[in-house]
Amino acid sequence: MKMTSRRSFVKNLSLGLGSATVLPALTSFQLSPTRKNPAYSGKKLNVALCGLGRYANILAKGLAESEYCTLAGIITGTPEKAAAWKAKYNIPDKNIYNYENFDKIARNKDIDLVYVVLPNGLHKEYTLRAAKAGKHVIVEKPMAFTVADCQEMIDACRKAGVQLAVGYRLHYEPHHLEIKRLGQEKVFGPVRLIEASLGYNLAGTPPDDWHLKKALAGGGPLMNLGVYCIQSNRYVLGEEPTAVTAQFGPVTMPELFTEVEENISWQLQFPSGAIGTSTTTSNCNIDRFYAAADHGFFELSPGLSYGPFKGRTSEKAFNFPVINQQAAQLDGIGQLILQGQALPSHISGEEGLKDIRVVEGIYEAARTGKRVALS
Repeated sequence: MKMTSRRSFVKNLSLGLGSATVLPALTSFQLSPTRKNPAYSGKKLNVALCGLGRYANILAKGLAESEYCTLAGIITGTPEKAAAWKAKYNIPDKNIYNYENFDKIARNKDIDLVYVVLPNGLHKEYTLRAAKAGKHVIVEKPMAFTVADCQEMIDACRKAGVQLAVGYRLHYEPHHLEIKRLGQEKVFGPVRLIEASLGYNLAGTPPDDWHLKKALAGGGPLMNLGVYCIQSNRYVLGEEPTAVTAQFGPVTMPELFTEVEENISWQLQFPSGAIGTSTTTSNCNIDRFYAAADHGFFELSPGLSYGPFKGRTSEKAFNFPVINQQAAQLDGIGQLILQGQALPSHISGEEGLKDIRVVEGIYEAARTGKRVALS
C-alpha cells in the first residue's frame, strides 16, 4: 500500500457533505466572507482532548497532521499525564483541566471543541458538560449505553447551539468510501450477505481493566467493537435493519468476564432481504468485512480497525492510499465547523443513536433467544 499525503487525499474528498445551514461563528475564529478555504488563514479549530488514554495518543498524532484542527487543551484526572502532555505538546496551563474544574472551560475562548475520549460510561456526562460550556463535541464510540442517553446528548447540544459528532473515522477512509459506493450503487448487483467481524484477544488483561466493568464499559465486545460491524452493514447497504437475532458465545475466560460478555454473534435482516452476520469477541484477533452480491463480491482484511486496510473485489485488488484516519476525520469535521456549516448526518449524534438502537436490540435478542424487531 502506497503512503500518500493525507492532506492531498482529504482535498479530494467531498468534505462539504453537510447541509449549508449557517451556525453561530466561533468565539476564537471569524470566517472572512471572501475566504473560501479557512485553513489558509493559519487559524485552526482549537481542540481539547478529554481523557488521555491510549486512543488519545493516536488522536494527538492526527491533530499534529491536521490542516484544520490543533491540540489546544487537555482534561485529565492524572497530574503526571497533565505534566507529560504539557511538556510534549506545549499546552499552556490555562488550557489544562481536571474532571473537577472542567466546567470552567466555558470561560476559555481558546477552546472551541471538546473531544471526549473517556471510558464509555463517561461519554454522556462529559458531552453534556461540554455542551453546557458552549463547546462543540466529538464523542468516541459507542456514543452512550442507551438510546435514551443518546437522545439526551443530542438535545443538550442542540439546546446549547453546538455541534455534536461521533468519532466515525471510517467515513473518511478511502477503502470504506469504496465499499460504501460498491454496495449502495449495486456495482455487483444487490448485496445479499455481509459478514463483518471484529475481535481482540484480551487474555492476560488485568481484571480491573475498565473494559471488563459493566458500569464503565456498558458491555463487552459488542459495546466496544460491535458498532464498527453495525456501521459497515448500514452504510454499505444504505438501509436500516428491521430485525435481529443474536446469541451469546461461550465464556472461555471466566476469571475476567464476570460482568460483560466475552463473545456474541448476531444476524441482521434488512428491507431489501440482505442479511448481515457478525461476531465480536474478546477471545481472538479477527478483523474482516465481506459482502456477497449477485454478480461478485468485495472484501477487506484487515477491515474494520485501524488498518492498514487491504481489500479486493471479485475483479481486482484495491489500490487506495494509506492515510491517517484520525487526521482525515478531524479535517472533515474541522473544516465544516470553521466554515459555520452543519456536520453531515452520517457522523452526527443521530447516527450514533441509530447504532445504539441496534446494540440494544442485539442484547435483547441474545438474552431472550427471540427475534427482535428494530423500529
